[in-house]
Amino acid sequence: MEKIIITIGRQTGSGGRIIAGKLSQELDIPYYDKEILEEAAKHSGMDRGLFEESDEKKHPSLLYAFAMQAYSYGGVGGDELPMGTRLYLAQFEAVKRIASQGSCVLVGRCADYFLRDEKGLVRVFITADYQDRLDHVMQEHGFSEKEAREFLRKRDKERAAYYDFNTDGKWGAAANYDLCINTTRVGLDGAVKLIKDFIEMKK
Repeated sequence: MEKIIITIGRQTGSGGRIIAGKLSQELDIPYYDKEILEEAAKHSGMDRGLFEESDEKKHPSLLYAFAMQAYSYGGVGGDELPMGTRLYLAQFEAVKRIASQGSCVLVGRCADYFLRDEKGLVRVFITADYQDRLDHVMQEHGFSEKEAREFLRKRDKERAAYYDFNTDGKWGAAANYDLCINTTRVGLDGAVKLIKDFIEMKK
């Protein structure tokens, strides 16, 4: 099989993580979600907890243009860089390193943007109707409806702010992706089939 890099952006509660896992199994390729943070921590020497706390959250001290300039002059190592910038750069390096090793599925963390020039890249965004997302979050986390609504609002706001701040794209905008799939319409297995069919058509 030729090298395939699938990136999954997702609304909270839409099933994006489950779809990524199913794709990993059916295509027999590695799947990275929180594992991206582990990779970043291992190679940067910074504590995993710092990556967990900042995961897909915008940092006021992180300026994308400055970060990319800093990266080109020596990467993560400079202690003079703001912590938010160092964490971001470490994830950037982790995503690039993972993709260089072969086919994989990567969830979130601006992977679609980091790898935009990668051959064999398939960029997917997963969405679902609000009620379905709400039901999923209540079931998964045991939240009340009020808690689930707040969780959805906060988590998607954080993801959008992180993506929009650190790329020149807009989180969830169709122009940034090869496929945008609503799992309310096609289900999780249907989404997996659509992605696999797209990969075949793209060859």
